[in-house]
Amino acid sequence: MALPTDPAARHRVVADRFTGLVRGTTDWSAPAPVEGWTALDVVDHLVTWLPGFLAGGTDRGWQAGPPVAEDPVAAWEAHVAGVQGLLDDPEAAASPFRHPHVPPQDLASALTRFWTADVFMHSWDLARATGQDDTLDAEECAATLAGMEAMEDVIRSSGQFGERQPVADDAGPQDRLVAFIGRDPGWRPPGD
Repeated sequence: MALPTDPAARHRVVADRFTGLVRGTTDWSAPAPVEGWTALDVVDHLVTWLPGFLAGGTDRGWQAGPPVAEDPVAAWEAHVAGVQGLLDDPEAAASPFRHPHVPPQDLASALTRFWTADVFMHSWDLARATGQDDTLDAEECAATLAGMEAMEDVIRSSGQFGERQPVADDAGPQDRLVAFIGRDPGWRPPGD
């Protein structure tokens, strides 16, 4: 099943899944598949990087929630509600996004391309760290991977992704995507 193409609907599906993972987390100090990160760090990353990125291309935003370290669930819920509010507002969604590091586009396109895609991929990290269902939509994994492979040199030079990991020739789309972004698809928390 492919994700919706409408930016607001797409975000809602991806963010709802991540919200379920956040609410299902019982150990915020659990190691995550990203070297040196915990479950808390996965949420903190998603909550903290987007406001700065948006500030570089638009004056749109929302009221921040509490710090992630103080209340990760409330911080995530406030953040995701703010993003959804922008996408649900036709005027905000269509507003120009002019950032020095990306081509000009409307705000909804920028959020879909950079934010929603990041939430989708980090769902695997949080699920795997916390022992929850880490299954990602196979069609979306294949499409995301195809898009990222087309610009692999730019992605690798950004420093935002780890080294591509090896996978078997017959690996499925999820394992291929996870390996592309620098994760070992077979990673399990220590002692698991």
